[in-house]
Amino acid sequence: MDVAAWLDHQLRLHPKNIEMGLERVRPVAQTLGVLRPAARVLTVAGTNGKGSTVAMLEAACLAAGLRCGAYTSPHIERYHERIRIHGREVEDADLIAAFEAVEAARAGVPLTFFEFGTLAALWLFARAGLDVAVLEVGLGGRLDAVNLVDADIALLTTVDLDHMDWLGPTREHIGREKAGVFRSGRPAVIGEREPPASVLERAREIGARLERRGLDFDVEAHAEGLSYRDAQGALQLPHPQLSAPAQFDNAALAARALRLLGLTEAAIAAGIANAAPRARLQRIAGVPEIVLDVGHNPQAARQLADWLDAHPKPTVAVFAALADKDIEGVVAPLRHAITRWHLAGLDVAGRSQSAEALAARIRDAAPDPILHVHADVDAALRAAVAEASPDSRVLVFGSFHTVGEAFACLRQLGRLPE
Repeated sequence: MDVAAWLDHQLRLHPKNIEMGLERVRPVAQTLGVLRPAARVLTVAGTNGKGSTVAMLEAACLAAGLRCGAYTSPHIERYHERIRIHGREVEDADLIAAFEAVEAARAGVPLTFFEFGTLAALWLFARAGLDVAVLEVGLGGRLDAVNLVDADIALLTTVDLDHMDWLGPTREHIGREKAGVFRSGRPAVIGEREPPASVLERAREIGARLERRGLDFDVEAHAEGLSYRDAQGALQLPHPQLSAPAQFDNAALAARALRLLGLTEAAIAAGIANAAPRARLQRIAGVPEIVLDVGHNPQAARQLADWLDAHPKPTVAVFAALADKDIEGVVAPLRHAITRWHLAGLDVAGRSQSAEALAARIRDAAPDPILHVHADVDAALRAAVAEASPDSRVLVFGSFHTVGEAFACLRQLGRLPE
């Protein structure tokens, strides 16, 4: 089978009703021999900022000359983006070999799509002779397949409301789930100055070594860069490629973990400067300017609104979101900054939402918005680009699916290379 056939197989294999947890998956991981995929393992959990933090950690490790693997999810355009070894996406042949190994090892054990892919990534890492593996948690932490691996350093970016049907209705519930990646006697690096009490309680219960933003480390942004400090001393670091407060937070978190890993100031600085996470306020130059962001929850929307306010310009939005998202919470902080909305439907198994349904929910959240509905992201983006004035911008956001479809459209329009 080729990669597409394997992914289709995994989707069909994905059980409709399954008890989430690690005990079902752990024996498969043990058979594969993947519970220690690298000499050192960094696990990154959190509501937002995981992908950017992983990118900084990976770039710094590569700058230090370490053999590094990085696992992220979901992908934007193609599955291979999820698994990088030495800074390069996995090749078809290696991915197929990993899928074959997982299929043989599972021996009939039901696996979700994410569990299958996580085991494949760990199998590839275990065979690559890595110094460091950087693993992004998919959902939550405690029951996530990434948590099969005992992290040497666990990072927690932010805790906010998302996936409440799985993780619980409050920040306290969600925080406890995410703190499930902490390990006894090992560093738990927390990126928020005021994390939920449940996060701190979990760390103390198991005896994790707490490293807290604002107490044990911090960063201040200024025109020339970032001034970082911790018990080991001060560092002068560059701005990330995306100069935004949320990225300064990610840089502080990454810098502390990298110091604990033993990296030099030069390697840490290179990691922050070189990291280029896709579709995080990614700007495509031209007329009109196009900005793409995978943000899809209220916290991400607030961060997006802050960036729009700091860079004032008439903004036309292309927005599509999955049915289980808090549309009202996403729209509310942005409605003052967006002059016109082009809405698109998304067709995702079990989570589809039409543009018409999305429009009805937005009208409930934003009085008298100017809305246009389209069948898909391609149509919405083409209409927005045609309508936007030269001095305005088009903002594409709402989900990884939204941005992935937008990238395909932009290639057809000649705004991105093939």
